[in-house]
Amino acid sequence: MTVIETSTQASGQDRYTISEVADRTGLSAYTLRWYERIGLMPHIDRSHTGQRRYSSRDLDWLAFVGKLRLTGMPVADMVRYAELVREGEHTFPERQELLERTRRDVRGRIAELQDTLAVLDYKIDTYAGARRASERP
Repeated sequence: MTVIETSTQASGQDRYTISEVADRTGLSAYTLRWYERIGLMPHIDRSHTGQRRYSSRDLDWLAFVGKLRLTGMPVADMVRYAELVREGEHTFPERQELLERTRRDVRGRIAELQDTLAVLDYKIDTYAGARRASERP
């Protein structure tokens, strides 16, 4: 089992409608269809009436895509990563490089945010100190 596969807690059901997936993920049905259309999602099974039926594995993939989105990874890179996954294990080195590049970007943004937080903390402390000084008799 991969890290991604362990994130979804299946409730005995392994087929979900698009509306159920939208409820579980917070993504709109439009976004889910778009992900499928651009190749970010693997082929989604269909019922005999043509209704999309997502599996727990699809939900796990969507959870991972959500994490990639939070990193700020461009959609084109996410689609490329999905293509590499579909191509198989021989793409591990390229997938690793893509994720390492994203990790470097995230670490850079975290450093920027830590610097920003330090400035905010300084300003807040300055105002709190000034307020305390003005309240003294």
